[in-house]
Amino acid sequence: MTQASINVPPGAPIDKDKRNWIVTTGVIGGAGVAAAAVPFVSTFQPSERAKAAGASVEVDISTMKPGEKLTVEWRGKPVWIVRRTPEQLSGLSKLTPLLADPKSERKPDEFTPEYARNENRSIKPEYFVAVGICTHLGCSPSDKFTTGAQPSLPDEWAGGFLCACHGSTFDMAGRVYKNKPAPDNLEVPPHMYLSDAKLLIGEDKKA
Repeated sequence: MTQASINVPPGAPIDKDKRNWIVTTGVIGGAGVAAAAVPFVSTFQPSERAKAAGASVEVDISTMKPGEKLTVEWRGKPVWIVRRTPEQLSGLSKLTPLLADPKSERKPDEFTPEYARNENRSIKPEYFVAVGICTHLGCSPSDKFTTGAQPSLPDEWAGGFLCACHGSTFDMAGRVYKNKPAPDNLEVPPHMYLSDAKLLIGEDKKA
């Protein structure tokens, strides 16, 4: 840190008290600048909210019963966890001719991790994990788990999800039906099981 300059006429005596005051003032002023810079620099540090935005989410699924659905938030998106019934699982194979991408071959790296590229689109058959956002225009589909004829659904409806915005329908594995606005199946996010009771969304590789 540079000391404050003292302008003294040539040959004039130096007032030691004045000199000390000027030097002290210069030091304090410099320290003030440094202190003022600290809050400014700290604004570049990521906030706790920003850190949490990309964090994984641990979910307790121990109390879920067959037919139930749980919704959690991950990266600002709704993520569905559905514990499918045996009937819902057995009906998936019968829908192949009606689906646009039954084997999740379209954009697999974007919508379906390798471990979910199966008929159930899941790691464990009974549990389905998906981002609850329609692949058409980003609306959130509603649950239509009840089978049979219903408004906006076919008479042979086998259960699944309906995006009422533009009529896209998805089966219980999040696979989109043919001739619908949605171009792709629902996204399956990265996830893994920490135990039979704990599901981790956002990570799929154990350290």
